[in-house]
Amino acid sequence: MSTITITAADVNKLRAQTGAGMMDCKKALTEANGDFEQAIDYLRKKGQKVAANRADRDAKEGYILAKTNADGTKGFLIGLGCETDFVAKSGDFTKFVEDLLDLAVANNIKDVDALKALPMGEVTVNDRLFDIIGKIGEKIEITSYEVVEAPKVVIYIHPGNRVVAMVGLSSASAPAESGKDVAMQIAAMNPVAIDKNDVDVKTLEREIEIGKEQARAEGKPEEMLEKIAQGKLNKFYKESTLLNQQFIKDDKMDIRQYLDKTEKGLTVNVFRRVQIG
Repeated sequence: MSTITITAADVNKLRAQTGAGMMDCKKALTEANGDFEQAIDYLRKKGQKVAANRADRDAKEGYILAKTNADGTKGFLIGLGCETDFVAKSGDFTKFVEDLLDLAVANNIKDVDALKALPMGEVTVNDRLFDIIGKIGEKIEITSYEVVEAPKVVIYIHPGNRVVAMVGLSSASAPAESGKDVAMQIAAMNPVAIDKNDVDVKTLEREIEIGKEQARAEGKPEEMLEKIAQGKLNKFYKESTLLNQQFIKDDKMDIRQYLDKTEKGLTVNVFRRVQIG
């Protein structure tokens, strides 16, 4: 019996239909002699159709991991989502996150699309994801991928790997312990920006409007609402911008003062905080 030639277009078409990996699609079409319906049946029998079936599920659980490059000037963070806590805590799942992160650091990957395109063994990262979905039977996806760069990057991973913070400090000579303190602050207090001037306009407008409505509900005169709202905005800055927050380890100083005490002029260039759930 003659065999049909399987083209790249055929493979891509089956992949789009099923969500299965490229190599799996090629094998399925080969086994089915080019018949798409039979190829889909083949994939379903192997569990590969699960990916498409679970596209609408929520990946509310997961595992986050982060690490720096060798000289500590760049931090990489990956969050992998799944449906259940049982899977998130399994050794195979956490090992896959570790392998992904090592791959990202080794190749200095800048975004999630580039990460998915990387070879991982004989297939790409994206194809490996589909393979794991088929084996585990849950929706699994890369929910977060962050990269920060600064003279010194420090990472804090909260126990359980559900909250991870990366902070980029302005000085390479800053003590790692101080960086960890600030990263812990970020994890605990979830600031919206580094400083007052870094808060986006939409957030400011929303806070001012909330302040006005609160004052109006208290019966304050209309001509006073703007001034009162601006006063409330100062409280917002102290609670929600990193450098102006009270230091959780010493509430007699804010983060700006803590950093300056650690090393004159030391500040935060960048930060990222990622949380599951």
